[in-house]
Amino acid sequence: MLILRKVHIVVISAALALLSGCAGIVNKATDRFSVNLRTAILNQDDPATVRDGLPAYLLLLDAMLQGEPDNPGTLLAAARLYGAYAGGFVSEPERAKRLANRAFGYARRATCVRNAGLCGAIEQPFEAFAAEVAKAGAKDLDLLYGLASAWAGRIQQDSGDWNAIADLPKVQALTERVIALDANYEGGEPHMIFGVLHSLRPASLGGKPELGKAEFETAIAQSQGRNLMAKTLYAQYYARLVFDQELHDRLLNEVVAAAPEAPQLTLMNVLAQQRAKALLASGKDYF
Repeated sequence: MLILRKVHIVVISAALALLSGCAGIVNKATDRFSVNLRTAILNQDDPATVRDGLPAYLLLLDAMLQGEPDNPGTLLAAARLYGAYAGGFVSEPERAKRLANRAFGYARRATCVRNAGLCGAIEQPFEAFAAEVAKAGAKDLDLLYGLASAWAGRIQQDSGDWNAIADLPKVQALTERVIALDANYEGGEPHMIFGVLHSLRPASLGGKPELGKAEFETAIAQSQGRNLMAKTLYAQYYARLVFDQELHDRLLNEVVAAAPEAPQLTLMNVLAQQRAKALLASGKDYF
């Protein structure tokens, strides 16, 4: 299947060169490739294969965007995959931060192509930004969530920077709008983002861990327990923040014991199980 996908990108590249007058057809083919690539990766059950192979596909998406810099589908696919790679496979902080910034850059470019008003408000005060977010409709769901998740990833990789933390309300506004438009979007993933964001700091420093707990519980319920990363992050960010070892160990043991296979969640679930085992091991010294 990977070979077929390599052939697919060659075909698309040839189309870009030879069919410059058929931009609509080429854009659709590129979008299909981006979606298929993302789905194939998310359904992969061997993280090592993704870890070793994903950088090549990230470069392919970069190359595709050289030819089609304003293709929002490819921009959002690149943002999602760069963010996933930074968060799931990169342990070096500076490199993870650099890749997360690239993911956010792509998501922002997609926003500027698809929604000029929202694009122009990104650097504006919160009230102006929130007003533009409120105008977004159901057709903008993928854009709103792509921007929110990439932005959250950038903040997560740079959580010691108070300037980055200051953007949390904007990410929250995007995520709230996604939930308002579709409460079950992506099987509860927006709630998982909320859970992490609210649990980055203790209540004494302005965090809202109890809201984080509620969001993690909602994410677990909406995915019917299939998204194991929700439980792992619940343990890592909330249970550790409030020093609840009983909750921490229960959640992680449930993750380790679960079957990871689920449509478009398999890779995330296997990574969640790997992280859960590491958290259980380090928890002996943490608590």
